[in-house]
Amino acid sequence: MSEVGRLERQIRFLLEADRLKTVMRRTRLIEPEGEESRFENSAEHSWHIALMAMVLAEHSNEAVDSWRVVRMLLVHDLVEIDAGDTPAFGEQLDKQEREEAAAARIFGLLPEDQREEFYELWREFEARETAEARFANAVDRLLPPFQNLANLGGSWRDFQVSRERADARLSPIGEGAERLWEVVRGVLDEGERRGLLRG
Repeated sequence: MSEVGRLERQIRFLLEADRLKTVMRRTRLIEPEGEESRFENSAEHSWHIALMAMVLAEHSNEAVDSWRVVRMLLVHDLVEIDAGDTPAFGEQLDKQEREEAAAARIFGLLPEDQREEFYELWREFEARETAEARFANAVDRLLPPFQNLANLGGSWRDFQVSRERADARLSPIGEGAERLWEVVRGVLDEGERRGLLRG
């Protein structure tokens, strides 16, 4: 492939990635108390968790390649451009099929070497079989409990989530970072105490 063709494909991919800013999530931003909060978009979420991975890497259960974790986190939600965001406590039917099709189309915009690299990062994240993927998944699940607590239950309230269901969804945090899971359990305890999670 000529360098011009390669650059054109990279730019086309980057312009397509801009659409992630239009994908709305079911979690609200953390605003100063008393201010109404809006829903975050998936691009904001991706930026924030990449930053969190850089800051919190020392708390991973295992030594990780932080740069690989950050790349994984920046890539893994791009499939939502086509597949949409599937809320953590919402219906999960056909999620995998939708995301596989989206990955094929979106990563297919890139030159072959980058397409394969991005596919590999996305698949690694989904499989949670490496230390980097376990830590990336922990970080990906870390912020919403704080957002829900700050927003009077947020998506917990919207989906009438029980403590048991929240524990089941968030427990993979412990697979990647036990210390972070301890912190999140404290947030869930507080949510339950305030009646924001069903008992």
